[in-house]
Amino acid sequence: MKKTKNRWLIALSAVGIHISIGSVYAWSNFTNPLIEEFGWTTSQVQLTFSIAILFLGLSAAFLGHFVEKYGPRKAGLLAATFFGIGVTGSGLAISMGSLPMLYIFYGMLGGIGLGVGYIAPVSTLVKWFPDRRGLATGLAIMGFGFAAAISSPIMEYLIVNVGLTNTFYILGISYFTIMLLSSLYLEKPEEGWAPPGFIEKVRSGKTEVKKDLAQLTANQAVKTKRFYYLWLMLFINVTCGIAILSAAKPLAIDSIGMTTVQAAALVGVLGIFNGAGRLGWAAISDYIGRPNTYTTFFVLQLVLFAVLPFTTNAIMFQIILAVIYTCYGGGFASIPAFIGDIFGTKQLGAIHGYILTAWSAAGVAGPMFAAWMKDTTGSYESSLLFFAGLFAVAFVISLLIRVDMKRLRNEQEGIDPSAMAQAAATK
Repeated sequence: MKKTKNRWLIALSAVGIHISIGSVYAWSNFTNPLIEEFGWTTSQVQLTFSIAILFLGLSAAFLGHFVEKYGPRKAGLLAATFFGIGVTGSGLAISMGSLPMLYIFYGMLGGIGLGVGYIAPVSTLVKWFPDRRGLATGLAIMGFGFAAAISSPIMEYLIVNVGLTNTFYILGISYFTIMLLSSLYLEKPEEGWAPPGFIEKVRSGKTEVKKDLAQLTANQAVKTKRFYYLWLMLFINVTCGIAILSAAKPLAIDSIGMTTVQAAALVGVLGIFNGAGRLGWAAISDYIGRPNTYTTFFVLQLVLFAVLPFTTNAIMFQIILAVIYTCYGGGFASIPAFIGDIFGTKQLGAIHGYILTAWSAAGVAGPMFAAWMKDTTGSYESSLLFFAGLFAVAFVISLLIRVDMKRLRNEQEGIDPSAMAQAAATK
């Protein structure tokens, strides 16, 4: 008999990949050193990060089918190759003082590695954890959220002690090694596999497992309303979240009078809530359900975004931002399990890739709109109220997806909705 792998080590392997690629969120560590060494503008340097996020979304969408066809191991090795070459090649670009080469290596090649690496372990984890679907995906995506906090001090140390070029070489080789070893352990479980004792608990009624709403391919999923409801929910959550991430420091300075140093420290601490929210909300979603989790996100943030512009108390301001950060991270971590619930695990990786295009779109829309509002009105307060309005729209969408899911369940159970309505009217 083939020995079954340890599912918690599978989860650890997924974390290894996500911690490596999540270092992209620590890109700001390179901003000032690159500006000082080459005289590039802030916009030119930041464009590297934007290109990487753009290619993350594109590669996740276009290579999702590759993940499904060839499995998580080969997909992980592909991600390790692209991301490793992207980061290591950035060292070559820096040594030559070439900004276009930096865009190609870190932005394009690194971005492709980001996208494939992000989705590669997720569909596999869902299959290894039928009992804790949210927790499993939350663990991996938590790694992406915490990566900046882990990578930043290492990057700072290396830049000071070995220089920019060697920093990229060391990081590139290190990330490649971690991702390579992690990918080699990734594997799908055998068809019908379940954790020890799980089937017995289900039969005895101690554990209840809700049946997936459908088992669709990616091409079938994009023809449903539910796909676009999910896309819009993620888009709004990320758009507003990224906007507040980009504006948190100036908001803290302008609204409650924090010093620059205090505001920078606050942003760093809030990053922990981003990571914690990914695991916490995803785990909670296993108990309250994914629809309830997303509705909670939107109700909470609708209120918090509306209150934030009028908050002058420093402690309350920080609590509000912390909760918003958890919802931002939780939205990323809960979406793969939500996809599994309504589309099944047949091609979860490919569907997840399509949904993640919402991240790319939001990565452009959120910060640009917040900056435009700041330039137009002189403050970020107006954009926060606009985002509160967006959460009202998202709340409505979270109700519409429930209606659509209920309709499909009724159809599967052979219940005629019109007959139900007539029966209710006669009671």
